[in-house]
Amino acid sequence: MKLAILSREPKLYSTTRLVEAAEQRGHQALVVDHLHCNLVLEKGKPGIIYQGQPLEGFDAIIPRIGASVTFYGCAVVRQFEMMKVRTAVESQAIVRSRDKLRSMQILARAGVGMPKTAFTNYSDEVPAMIQQVGGAPVIIKLLEGTQGLGVVLAESEKAAQSVIEAFHNLKARIIVQEFIAESKGADLRAFVVNGEVVGAMKRQGKEGEFRSNLHRGGSGTLVKLSRAEKAAALLATKALGLGIAGVDMLQSKRGPLVLEVNSSPGLEGIEKATGLDIAGKIIEYTVDLAKKRKGKQPAAAKQAEPQPDSQPD
Repeated sequence: MKLAILSREPKLYSTTRLVEAAEQRGHQALVVDHLHCNLVLEKGKPGIIYQGQPLEGFDAIIPRIGASVTFYGCAVVRQFEMMKVRTAVESQAIVRSRDKLRSMQILARAGVGMPKTAFTNYSDEVPAMIQQVGGAPVIIKLLEGTQGLGVVLAESEKAAQSVIEAFHNLKARIIVQEFIAESKGADLRAFVVNGEVVGAMKRQGKEGEFRSNLHRGGSGTLVKLSRAEKAAALLATKALGLGIAGVDMLQSKRGPLVLEVNSSPGLEGIEKATGLDIAGKIIEYTVDLAKKRKGKQPAAAKQAEPQPDSQPD
């Protein structure tokens, strides 16, 4: 198989591992910087030009689209889809997952547990908004934030009101969430591929830090998920139509609460914490998708590819 890995950084751990896993299985893998792709739109002849040459002959792609370039990255994925090339993660699913508010609305509709969340159009009724999520302390998040950036813990109602008003004055879109004290600065990351949890780790924030992101200095350790935690991760992934996802959850008194579903989850933390070949699972899933396109039904396929939610977003 000839695979394209859409990544801006060929030397990143996740990118190099995917290339390595593909080559170990006898496949050709080319790293393509999606920001350097030119899209050619013509009736019946969609094309992509990269480094002066048309990108042709690919069986499947694996998108690794950063949050800051979602618009153009998804346009490139969509172009491949128009060219009848299979993708490990569909363009529309990436768009869904990147919009925090939209994705939480979809998850709530699907019955996925999550922290109480409030969103407003720069309303002046800030105290009421804080009470709607259970009162202080509260978590305040920028809708465009990633890797723990743009996330604030306001420990008192006065502090929360000041932060919310400051963001509103800057015309920044935010959500306000209840603070789950019993999680104690830790969360769970479940890595899902083709409707199966293939690895999981517990991420613990460094001392004095409520955010558990590895990019913020947190640590990851192997963990065995409960049946409820696995079910929550799979339901969230299915609701957003993702074939590959990293599902972040909090452990709470009322069960697992999903914080976010990442459509381009990093591999370094999960592979080092679990010792598992997650990259290999992704390659095998992607190759199976390509075989289905060619009319070959792989015996190892565990289930049909995920479908986007049937109801309108």
